[in-house]
Amino acid sequence: MSSQENSIPPTHHLSVIILALALGGFCIGTTEFVAMGLIQEISQSFKLSIPVTGHFISAYALGVTIGAPVIAILAAKVPRKTLLIGLMLFYGITNASTALANSYESMLVSRFIAGFPHGAYFGIAALVVAEFAGKQKRASAVAMLMMGLNVATVIGVPFATWLGQLYGWRAGFEFSASIAFLTVVAICFGLPKMQLDHTASIQNELRGLKNTQMWITLAVGAIGFGGLFSVYSYVSPILTEYTHASIQVIPFALACIGLGLVVGGVVAGHFADKNLNKAIIWVLVSNACSYVLCALSMDHLATAFIALFLVSFSIAGLGPLLQTRLMDVAGNAQGLAASLNHSAFNIANAFGAFLGGWLISQGLGWLAPIWVGVLLSLGGLIILLVAFQHEKKSISACKSDANQTC
Repeated sequence: MSSQENSIPPTHHLSVIILALALGGFCIGTTEFVAMGLIQEISQSFKLSIPVTGHFISAYALGVTIGAPVIAILAAKVPRKTLLIGLMLFYGITNASTALANSYESMLVSRFIAGFPHGAYFGIAALVVAEFAGKQKRASAVAMLMMGLNVATVIGVPFATWLGQLYGWRAGFEFSASIAFLTVVAICFGLPKMQLDHTASIQNELRGLKNTQMWITLAVGAIGFGGLFSVYSYVSPILTEYTHASIQVIPFALACIGLGLVVGGVVAGHFADKNLNKAIIWVLVSNACSYVLCALSMDHLATAFIALFLVSFSIAGLGPLLQTRLMDVAGNAQGLAASLNHSAFNIANAFGAFLGGWLISQGLGWLAPIWVGVLLSLGGLIILLVAFQHEKKSISACKSDANQTC
């Protein structure tokens, strides 16, 4: 345990810490997904096709992918509270700049830069709540932290999408920027003073790059979560062009997806405290099945809403579950592993959005992004089983080496 142990507050303060940090998750979730909810409005504003507009989604995801490990390594010696405040302040400024973008190039750059703090924020915040909650409750505590992101998909994204439809897409990003600045205030007052973790160092974080188990676990998220982003990125045109629904129903569809993420996150967190690895398996299997059901249910709006709920419900737990598994396999590179988890999910974001858009552009139909989800969930499951097998072999080799401490 780090030297932060002396500053851990009483248990009844944990909810305040989670609430303050979850507000940042709400902000980030709103920002990340509102670009998908407003993809048609942004497309019309810049006079671009839907697949090309999807580049803005991919640019943000790539910003997360690059920014998370760089910040985690370079800021290893920065006190966690100070780092969290700085990350959210930067996030607010960059999202305000997105609202001012007036060309394809400036929009692309602003979305890329805005992604930098995303992964590092969630990674460091997860380490904070896990340490304060203790090992027996850390999975559910991390799941509650991630609830901020999930609630964003129920409330923040539909509201920001509605604002964007009413006042122009820029209003959605202005809303996100204001929540970021509010989060800075919440962290200042909601988190206790935290001592520097003297075990953290740039060298320790860099050594984590050699950790095979860490990389395999990250690959599970990078592939397994891609299906949700493939569907979410194009849910607006899928419903308007395939289901023939009005564009006014899009905020309600996004709310259905968000509700599934909230409920699924709570359920997965509960089971993860009992058996983490088994919970991850069930998440991926059930998610693959949900995409099949979704593809067969998009002819009617009511069944489409139910299917979208099931897709998000089944995948909701993957993020916090993999975040917790990384704490077990990362060794001393906790900050790097925690932050890279969100790089992995944004690789899934970029890959899912790109693959879904590419298949649409190839004339494979509006349901193609949904079928992509089946393949990616099963791909994540295969990688997970490889991780378990590799872990088993590593433990056996360790025990057979009399000179090595397992």
